[in-house]
Amino acid sequence: MSEETRILGIETSCDETAAAVLENGRHIASNIIASQTEIHAEYGGIFPEMASRAHIETIHQVVSSALAEAHVGLESIDAIAVTRGPGLAGSLVVGLNMAKGLAIGAGLPLLGINHLEAHLYSIWLVEEEEPTFPLLGLIVSGGHTELLLMRDHLQYERLGGTLDDAAGEAFDKVARLLGLSYPGGPAIEEIAKDGEADAFKFPRSWMEDTWDFSFSGLKTAVLREVRSLQPNLEAGVEAPEGDLPIADLAASFQEAVVDVLVGKTLAAAKEFNANEILVAGGVSANQSLRASFQTKSKIPVRVPPLALCTDNAAMIAAVGHRRFLNGQRDALDIDVLPNWPLTS
Repeated sequence: MSEETRILGIETSCDETAAAVLENGRHIASNIIASQTEIHAEYGGIFPEMASRAHIETIHQVVSSALAEAHVGLESIDAIAVTRGPGLAGSLVVGLNMAKGLAIGAGLPLLGINHLEAHLYSIWLVEEEEPTFPLLGLIVSGGHTELLLMRDHLQYERLGGTLDDAAGEAFDKVARLLGLSYPGGPAIEEIAKDGEADAFKFPRSWMEDTWDFSFSGLKTAVLREVRSLQPNLEAGVEAPEGDLPIADLAASFQEAVVDVLVGKTLAAAKEFNANEILVAGGVSANQSLRASFQTKSKIPVRVPPLALCTDNAAMIAAVGHRRFLNGQRDALDIDVLPNWPLTS
């Protein structure tokens, strides 16, 4: 089968409504994203019902814009790849139903794609030499922190993951404790530039003898520190006031997260003789995390360009390209899988 393909990707796993046209697995002809950040900012996190409604309102325009920007119609598309999970059920349904409708109307193959797998394949959208297997993948986002061994294309062994808060979720919650804006990752990263990373000795949960992560204790440690500095702060909900050293708290928290993510990933890469490390997902945009990997790793570390770190449809189409060539064709009655693990 020829490797020349044109895949329409659709992504609605959380709060980004996205569609993209990808040619031959690597060339992004279009990549349209409608963000809901402003909608959810006042809540300090994702409001699931509002997210699904916003997807419904924008999905048709986003898909139409992706096709128009790529200068193609559905008659020029080989397959439709859509996020099937994991994610918010109400959000996933919108994208999947849109994809089903297009597949039925145009007589195109439908491909249900794992969102976590797509984050890893965002690396392949960079125009450079392809990574060399075996690869150690770290997926870090608002909902996921996963370590995976990738021995070849579309083959995964899950080594470990978070037992409670994902790294991105911890960033959001600590940002709220510190009275910072949503999303928390960029807000903490920005203010941490003015802070001292060793100002507070926050704990590192190494989860010895496992490849798992835990950030709940770290979040609690920050809360206790904030309360000790401002005893009148009620349950850590109200925004802090006065002379609270927010920059130092943010920098120290960020350093604790980065230490564990980098330390465990490098240890796993050595244990499993990985040739390279892939770091993907929204938190992979964090410059402190990137710098730490580049400084400490003895093997190449690849991260997506910033525009492809957060949820997008080009990465969905990238997996769609691989799975289309591999013979995947899904029935039109497939359902969403909100808790779909990434395994072989």
